[in-house]
Amino acid sequence: MQIASEDGNLFYEVRGNGPPLVLLHPYPTNHSFWNAIAEPLSLKYKLILPDLRGHGSSDTGQGAALMAAHAKDLSNICDAEGVDRALFAGVSIGGYILFEFWRRMRERVRALMLCDTRAQADTAEGREARLKIAEEVEQKGPGEYLDSMIPKLLGESTRRNRPDLVKQARAMMGRMSVAGIAAVLRGMAVRPDSLPTLQTINVPTLIMAGEEDTLTPPAEAELMHQQIQGSRLVRIPAAGHYAPFEQPDAVLPTMRNFFESLRGA
Repeated sequence: MQIASEDGNLFYEVRGNGPPLVLLHPYPTNHSFWNAIAEPLSLKYKLILPDLRGHGSSDTGQGAALMAAHAKDLSNICDAEGVDRALFAGVSIGGYILFEFWRRMRERVRALMLCDTRAQADTAEGREARLKIAEEVEQKGPGEYLDSMIPKLLGESTRRNRPDLVKQARAMMGRMSVAGIAAVLRGMAVRPDSLPTLQTINVPTLIMAGEEDTLTPPAEAELMHQQIQGSRLVRIPAAGHYAPFEQPDAVLPTMRNFFESLRGA
């Protein structure tokens, strides 16, 4: 499906029926990131799977893809589907967006799953590195940069044992345009610090971390778990930054158990 946002069109897919569950993919992929677990989840939930702005079939929009713009996109998609309140899950940038969404529209959030993400803003060095990469991609194209991201995004076990998943991940990443990569990098570079937000989160929260994630190591998940009262923390073995994609057989039952525990709540 497609809706018009303020500065471009947004694509999303809907599967199944039941309580609404919005799944936000990581950078630089698209909604197909969730394919391995979407079908079984769709038996009990109405899944809403957006392509974030600058990713997949969604337009990039104007300027940097700021977290505020992503949060507004998410609100527009929920409005289009008649969803007032939902369960939300986000991986990596998906988590950054959910922090912003919570700050702006917490009344629409029934529960959160935060996976392979962090609350802190970029350091000055990290911000400069993202901005530099955005310029280099605009000048040289995305191929070399995307190839260099594979060992950072996928865990060592996946890279060693699942060449099929490595190939699938690279294919997803290859759908990103130069403009999309640059806009998303610039938006992430200036995202706000969400550490103060953590203690305001008062809905059921599941925190998940791939044990082999080197981009947002499990220590980041531990920090969020300490700051979000009543949250649950689960570590996924043999998974890197893309835990739901790399280890769906471990992630799916964890998500099911968490969301099922909320029925009637």
